[in-house]
Parts: sequence; structure tokens; C-alpha cells
Amino acid sequence: MKEQTLSQGTPKGISKFSDPLVVTLVASLCCLLWASAFPTIKLGYIAFGIMPEDTASKFVFAGYRFILAGLLLLILFSLTGKGKPKLTGRQLAGLSGLGLAQTGLQYMFFYVGISHTTGVKGSIMNATATFFSVVLAHFLYKNDKLSKNKIIGCLLGFVGVIIVNFQSNLLELSFSFKGEGFIIVAAFIFSITAIYAKRLTATIDVLIVTGASLFTGGLLLILLGLLLGGSVTHFTLASTGYLAYLVILSSAAFCLWNMLLKYNKVGKVSVYNFLIPVFGALLSALLLGETVMELKNLAALLLVSIGIYLVNRVSAR
Repeated sequence: MKEQTLSQGTPKGISKFSDPLVVTLVASLCCLLWASAFPTIKLGYIAFGIMPEDTASKFVFAGYRFILAGLLLLILFSLTGKGKPKLTGRQLAGLSGLGLAQTGLQYMFFYVGISHTTGVKGSIMNATATFFSVVLAHFLYKNDKLSKNKIIGCLLGFVGVIIVNFQSNLLELSFSFKGEGFIIVAAFIFSITAIYAKRLTATIDVLIVTGASLFTGGLLLILLGLLLGGSVTHFTLASTGYLAYLVILSSAAFCLWNMLLKYNKVGKVSVYNFLIPVFGALLSALLLGETVMELKNLAALLLVSIGIYLVNRVSAR
């Protein structure tokens, strides 16, 4: 799942990041990294010995990831030579609130939900964030109303989400509120908080917004997990590797995506979002041995991907 929403980008000068081939390769890489979080989190649970019912330890695991990712981005900002950021009390409060909600609250639901569903279903369910954002934007922005393509895209996406929650015979529902339901709740929280994140990036460097949000939310997750009796102690080469990879993907994917948005129109880049559920399902099948080659899964992937494409295609025009 994406950790932050970026501000609206416009072309700024000539760069290799504006080359069509580079855009395709880098955007696809970002989507691949974000999608790989689904199976990697589940593998991390196994490596650290975190049982499905141990919610507190899941929070600690998530907290480690986001605190380290946040620190990495803040260090990166300091290396850019922009100096120490001057933030007002109101801006600091806004960053703290964003971190508590977008990183803390969202990932409370996400980390619990992903442990109670498959990586294939989780990656598809998480795609609802795109459609929630489209509907919310209709009511909040005068220049971002629902169009015919957006409505069709949202309908196709939600149909895909419904299909993936049926059994293989397409006659019985297979839906758990603590699993698939929590993934949807996390997607909805992200959609709401992303709007506020976009507002903050208008006056604060996007690295600061993201780094501070990840760090603050990660701190909340660790404190809550420890208070509930959770712990993450089985640090082996494998478990540490999974954690390190999650930290790096959260930071690297964001920075690469930001560079694309700096030199390209948003619609040109965001159209690649449809790759996330596709990559997520394929990687879950490859790394976790889950079944993806079922008619319902393939149909859901196709509908969700087309839906996201149609929604973003409007912006590209």
C-alpha cells in the first residue's frame, strides 16, 4: 500500500525524468515496490514470529518500519542543502495530525487487515483508495467533478472488489471485516487524509511532510503496541532483511515518484497506478504461494485495473 500523496506536479525544465521511456520504467518500478509490501509484510510476520492474533506486535513492527522510513527521508532532506526548515506552530500541529491519522490510524487497520486476508485479495481491496479519492474530490474541488469516465471507472473498480470476495464458485461470499473490511477502512482513511497532505505540501517541502508524517505515525504505532504488550524480538538475518526492505521501499518509491511528478503532468504519471493491484496479486502468488489464476481473481484484477486507468485517464487529458 502508498505512504503519502504528493502535491500536484507540473513540468519544470528538461530532465531525463521527462523522457517517456524513463517515465514508464520508473513509474512501473514505484508501483512494483509499493505492491511488494503486501507479501513482504506477511513474510515479516512469519520471520518475526508474529501470530495472527498478536495485534500489539503488529503495531510495533509497523512502527519500526515507519519511524526508520521517516528518519531516512528527513536525513535525505538535510542532505539536499536546503537548510533547517522553518515551521510555524500551526504547521507543526498539521504535520503531527497528519502523521497520527495517515500513518498511525491508517496502518493500524492495514497491518491487522493484511494478516487476516490473502496478499492477492489485499492488493485488490486496497485499490478502493483510488475510487474513494475520486468521489471525495467531487465534493471538495470545483475543478475535479465526477465525469462519465470517472463514474464508469469507479463502478468497474467496485464491481471488481465485490467479485474477488466471492468463493471460487461465485455463489458464496468470503468476506471478513477484520481482514478485507479493515483494508477498505485503511484505504478510506488514506483517501481522506491525502486531501490534507496535499494542502500541507503547498507550503512545506514534500520530503518534510512525508518524513514527519511517517515518523510521527510510526512513533504512535510503537507506543500503542508496547502499551498493549507487543514486542518484536526475533531479529534474524531474514527478519531484519524484510524490515529493511520495507523501510527502503517506503522511502525510495516515494522519492522516485516525486521526481516524476516534478518533471511531468500528474495524469501522465498517475495512470500507472493500475499496476499496483496487478503486481500485488502476482507477487503474492509468487512469494506466498497464493492462488491468483482463478477466474474471479483475474476478472477482479482486470476490472480494477481498467477502473483505475479510466479514472486517471481523465486527468491525463
